[in-house]
Order: sequence, then C-alpha cells, then structure tokens
Amino acid sequence: MLTRRTAVTVLALLATLATPATSHAEDDPDGGIDCDLYTCQVEVDVPGEGGTQAGGSDGASDTGSGSSDRDDKTVCTYKPADPQPPAGSLDWEGHNPGDGAVYEQTCGWNGLGGNTIVRMVWLAEPPEQAAVDPAVLAQRAIDSMTLLGPDIASPRAAGKYTVGVPMWMWVNQSATTYGPNSASASAGGITVTATAKVSKIVWKMGDGATITCNGPGTRYQPSQGMSVSPTCGHVYDKTSATSHGGRYPLTATSTWTIDWQGGGATGQLTEIRQTNMTVAIGELQVVR
Repeated sequence: MLTRRTAVTVLALLATLATPATSHAEDDPDGGIDCDLYTCQVEVDVPGEGGTQAGGSDGASDTGSGSSDRDDKTVCTYKPADPQPPAGSLDWEGHNPGDGAVYEQTCGWNGLGGNTIVRMVWLAEPPEQAAVDPAVLAQRAIDSMTLLGPDIASPRAAGKYTVGVPMWMWVNQSATTYGPNSASASAGGITVTATAKVSKIVWKMGDGATITCNGPGTRYQPSQGMSVSPTCGHVYDKTSATSHGGRYPLTATSTWTIDWQGGGATGQLTEIRQTNMTVAIGELQVVR
C-alpha cells in the first residue's frame, strides 16, 4: 500500500477523501498532517501499485425525482505537472527532480458525476491510463442535463372539469421537460455525446385509470367542441367530491430515452421523471 501527500481544504476533507488518513508519528512529529489556516498536507493511503487505480463496486443512485441503474466506478486520469514542482516540494516525496516525475491525478467516483479528487502524485514511471468505459461517460453526460418531469399544460390545477366531458391532456415542450436535450462528457482522451427525449408519458388520473400517451398530447381548440382528444385524453365518470380535499391526485410520469455514442461504442439508457398535481371534477348543474 502506497501513501501520497495531497493538499485538501479543511472543510472538504471529510467529504472528499475516500480513504482514511494514516498517521506516522515516527516519520512526522506532527502526526503526518501539516496545516495552515486553509489547507492541510495529509498523508493518505492510495490503493494499487504505481499510483494507477480503476475499479469500484456496483450500486445505484437516484437523480432528481427519477432513477436509473448505474455502476459506481472509479476512473483516474493522469497528466504531468507543468511546470514540475521545485526541488524540496512535498510533491516529490523525498525524490529529486529528474527521478521520476510528479503527475496531476484526477479521480472521479459514482460515474464521474459524484465526488472528484485532484491531487499531485510522484511516480517513478509514466502511468498506464486506465481505460474509460464510454457508458460511464454517457451517464456523466446525462447527469449534467436538467431532466425534469412533464410541464403539464392541461389539465390546469385551477381548472374546473365536468363528469362525462372529454378532458384533453397535453404538456409544454422544452429541452428540460420534453427534449431533445444533448450533453457531452470527456475523459481519458474520448468524448461521449448523449441525446435525451421523452418517449412516453403515463398519466395516473386519480380515479383508477392509467393513460399512456406516446407524445406530448394535442392542444384543445374551442372549435373542437365536445370531441375526444385524438392523442391523449380521459373522460371521468364520477366526481372527485369523495376524494381527499375534493380533488383527484393526478400524476404524470415521463420516460426519457437517451441515445449515446462515443469511444467506439453506442448505447441507450432511460431516466424517469414525475410531476404531481390535483384536479377537481364536478357534475354539470342544470339551471331550471
């Protein structure tokens, strides 16, 4: 097990160091940690030989109000420090300039979209760059997007709707609520580009009905009278009077389909986003 010295901010120390600090009182009278007001020089364990580490454990993470399956992976990249630190710098770890070199090491966890540590490490030989999984970069690109639930235009929360009258449902379309939405991510000399678009919206109407619409829906026009929506609609057959607050809970759930390519590979991923609202359904009152 090798150890490296790295400078980290005091406030971020506990949040960003993925491996425990080790104190060597026999080598350092300060217990292996040198601090000033803002930074500490901390000696930490670095797994692997030659300073190269790539690996991780399987896991899952939620983004926003949706979820996706992904692997928690560690990806480390290296580039020579330019300029190299001066002689006597702690980055040389007791070596002299010309004896190996000091590199800037960048390691990302959780698909490169989570914690990232950048530090200086001394290596006797140039490191072999760990291969970057294009699928990991694809997820990083997706994580950089702001994918939201449907922006419901109809029904309106303040609207008044009637039993037996066709309800037309549709959503406003934007890059963040419907797509297309594109982003790229790069590491290890490759770039992956992902493009996301909503492929379907599932509406749970609150009365037990579930409606799947394969598009944004059709906007209602007064000239269409009492006709049924040709793409996305529902007809309530009972009022919401007995529901909580006298309103039906309505949920619209988008499935985002994301196609990605780069690094000699292609693939497809999905993300789920949801929007909640309530709607009041009454009966037509006949005036006599």
